[in-house]
Amino acid sequence: MDYVSALLPPAVMAVFFLGVIRVIVKTQGGTQKTKEDAFVDAALARVEGARQPSTASPAGTDNA
Repeated sequence: MDYVSALLPPAVMAVFFLGVIRVIVKTQGGTQKTKEDAFVDAALARVEGARQPSTASPAGTDNA
């Protein structure tokens, strides 16, 4: 019975992994693709906007 307890966790993980792959493949494209693409584009725009250095000088740092 030791071989059953040794093989059970990898077998369960394999089934879980195949289920995850199946869900990923099924959800590619279709009606969700436009919504997912828009979400990714919005997230990238936020990251790029946060990366842009501010051109305005902070208050109180007038070097004239």
